[in-house]
Amino acid sequence: MSVRLTFDGAAGTVTGSRYVLAADGRRMLIDAGLFQGSRELRQLNWRRPAFEPRAVERVLLTHTHIDHAGYLPRLAAMGFRGEIVCTRATRELAGILLMDAAKLQEEDAAYANRKRYSRHEPALPLFTADDARAALRLMRGVDYDEWLNVGAGARARFLNAGHILGSASIEVRIDSGASGHAPTTIVFSGDVGRYGVPLHVDPEPLPSCDVLVVESTYGDRLHDRTPLVDALRAPVAETVARGGTVLVPSFAVARTQLLMVMLGDLMRSGDLPVVPIDIDSPMAVDVTHIYDRYAGSGQLDPDLEAHGVDRLAPANVRFHRTVEESKQLNGLRGPRIIISASGMLTGGRVLHHARRLLPEPKNLVLMVGFQAAGTPGRQLEDGAAVVRIHGDDVPVRARVVCVHSLSAHADADELLRWVRTAPQPPRVVFVTHGEPAASAALAARLGDAGTMRVVVPHLGAAYDLAQEMEQPAAVREAE
Repeated sequence: MSVRLTFDGAAGTVTGSRYVLAADGRRMLIDAGLFQGSRELRQLNWRRPAFEPRAVERVLLTHTHIDHAGYLPRLAAMGFRGEIVCTRATRELAGILLMDAAKLQEEDAAYANRKRYSRHEPALPLFTADDARAALRLMRGVDYDEWLNVGAGARARFLNAGHILGSASIEVRIDSGASGHAPTTIVFSGDVGRYGVPLHVDPEPLPSCDVLVVESTYGDRLHDRTPLVDALRAPVAETVARGGTVLVPSFAVARTQLLMVMLGDLMRSGDLPVVPIDIDSPMAVDVTHIYDRYAGSGQLDPDLEAHGVDRLAPANVRFHRTVEESKQLNGLRGPRIIISASGMLTGGRVLHHARRLLPEPKNLVLMVGFQAAGTPGRQLEDGAAVVRIHGDDVPVRARVVCVHSLSAHADADELLRWVRTAPQPPRVVFVTHGEPAASAALAARLGDAGTMRVVVPHLGAAYDLAQEMEQPAAVREAE
């Protein structure tokens, strides 16, 4: 049986995860993510995909971050009616994230039309709330480690990746169709989590496989080994002492909950004064409730329930759902901490806060996650003196501090550690979901072992897996 793998996203870039797996003429997708970052990348979301959505039987979803799941409503709008399979927690989170993504699409288009800063007349959303609801109706949640029949002689199971609640690596076994021949086993890493950090468990070991598709977000970097609480303490304490406001652009899933746990611990211990922590994100509020329900399930760090303290939502945390509540923050003076989405400043309420707080030197913008090239967050990380927000140039006079150790992504050493947990090395490794330098660096390190064929695919590249497995071990850069 011919098995073909096509990279319709997350090749040569760190967003837009979308892999087409075809066997015996039948197709499934692994992830369906949005491209984020530069205008050139975002425009890829509007193109027709290289496959016919109606011909895809199912999507296997690693987790709900928008760069892995945000294309699902667009797929539904183009006629996809297959099954979307994911873990149960991912299904719950998707009900929040996809509806929120649709709302942002509609709100941003409406705002652009009012302010007339879009090149398009009128500006249109990429997808709507109705499209998101259509996608959600197709989703089915399953347990970790449960083998599922996914068609075309294939079985699949989900393994805890330790990245966010519900996140998974996906193992797919495809029968050869020939008597006596072993199946082809492919593992898609999804986003690999960290080892030994709060909130989440360590990623499950990599099972034996013929082919591995591995992310490389931090493939050329190592996280700061400074303890997470120490990385937060000093910059936050200095800002609070001068009466400033700490603005944290944060992903609503996992990052916001981790920050609440860590800031609450620092304030309870006396390492930080107790100041208001404003969570300005309806999505983060709802996600926190889901995290709370999964505490004690074995899918999250057991310390969440330690000492009988509600570590996910300390008493000084204030949740803001409505637009009016968000606007009221404009009149509240520091010291305080505002945590708001999105994590790369690509949309949402955080842009309004950034516009107000960036020009004031007493304030702090704390960057706590990966910033993709072309995003306003990346511009701040690179030291920009001015960023463009809603069509206006906003001066950057506030202090900007980047804390990469808070990332939920494995760094280069942790990615190698995870790959080496396999009982035996994969025969072929495709290095994806990274900027070119990161993918190339991780590929080189994987290739040093001399036991694997390591391929860095370009966007749109397609491979016959049987042919790739027959090739000698080597590093093959994107062609």
